[in-house]
Amino acid sequence: MTQLSAEQLKSIAHQFGTPVYVYHAEKIQEQYKKLTNAFEASDVQFFYASKALTNINVLKEILAMGANVDCSSINEAKLAMLAGFTPSKILYTSNGINFEEIEEAAALGIHINIDSLSNLEKFGKKFGHSYPVGLRLRPNIMAGGNLKISTGHSNSKFGIPVNQVNEIKELVKKYNIFIQGLHIHTGSEIKDVDVFVKGIEVLFDIIPHFDELKFIDLGGGFKVPYQPGDSETDINLLAQKVKQAFSNHPYKNPLQIWFEPGKYLVSEAGYFITTVNVLKETNTATFAAVNSSFNHLIRPMFYDAWHTIINISNPEGKEKKYAVVGNICETDTFAWDRTINEIREGDLLVFLNAGAYGFEMSSNFNSRLKPAEVLVKNNAPVLIRQRDTFEDLLRNQMI
Repeated sequence: MTQLSAEQLKSIAHQFGTPVYVYHAEKIQEQYKKLTNAFEASDVQFFYASKALTNINVLKEILAMGANVDCSSINEAKLAMLAGFTPSKILYTSNGINFEEIEEAAALGIHINIDSLSNLEKFGKKFGHSYPVGLRLRPNIMAGGNLKISTGHSNSKFGIPVNQVNEIKELVKKYNIFIQGLHIHTGSEIKDVDVFVKGIEVLFDIIPHFDELKFIDLGGGFKVPYQPGDSETDINLLAQKVKQAFSNHPYKNPLQIWFEPGKYLVSEAGYFITTVNVLKETNTATFAAVNSSFNHLIRPMFYDAWHTIINISNPEGKEKKYAVVGNICETDTFAWDRTINEIREGDLLVFLNAGAYGFEMSSNFNSRLKPAEVLVKNNAPVLIRQRDTFEDLLRNQMI
């Protein structure tokens, strides 16, 4: 497995300071090759879900690999174009947004998925048959590693419920809308490939209602391993089952298959390096407080997500139990009762699997500064985002 060494990470911490996010270009490439190799016998396109990590330099790496890009906002689409993606390689999937943003996406000439009857009707009135569009459907399937990342169940806000297909058909007929694709996304951290097969079966009941389909978009949500011994989505098995399912699809013309991997491409490529500020002994725990918090990495607090934590300053130290916490004025526990090699003040702790939804969900809470970002390619670390300065806290404030 492609990974950065402790010595490389220590060198980066010394050169760029901490806290710092580090991304490994070759690992992203390795993950993408897993996908393309597995699906080489099928007509599949991969759209990187850029909400996982939108740094322009990472987007350029994704483009160089040959992937497309999936965007959740108009600004993500603009960043993708700035990175060099052509409109035909950009997919924009709306969710509860003002129709003006969809109009702006159409002006860019990119692929659009619409997830509400309201915006579909507005789209029909505005564009009729002149602009092909996709539909994001809610399949009413419960899936994902956490309810907060499950998006296809019956109480989810995402997508048009599949039981509203008749209303969709009425709008399509009324405005002569060109429906070019059907899209579903059931959630994140999906280990069971049969969840995708179930989604395909839901779509196969719907596709005969539309005459101009070009693609079926099965979303993303592939599971990556977080803890030692953790499993991941069996991509080869998924490719096999998808090919088998689509060999018998109920449609007159061939359909291209789209996937939207985000976390799968960048999560394991990311490392978050912090420095231990303070050790505090109590009756219940030994607290190791680092120079970061959920203003930099919120996943453990928001999703109860596990990130393996390694002490790269003392890898041979005796293993002890620690509560790893942050430095802001809130409860910000990264890990409780975690076994880690002995921690000393000043040691470097590295959080693994930090490439997805790490920096991307960061903030300036407590008026603390956002960390730097570094990209390692061909063993050469390059700064791709400067650390915030105090002046950044004042930007846009009217003084």
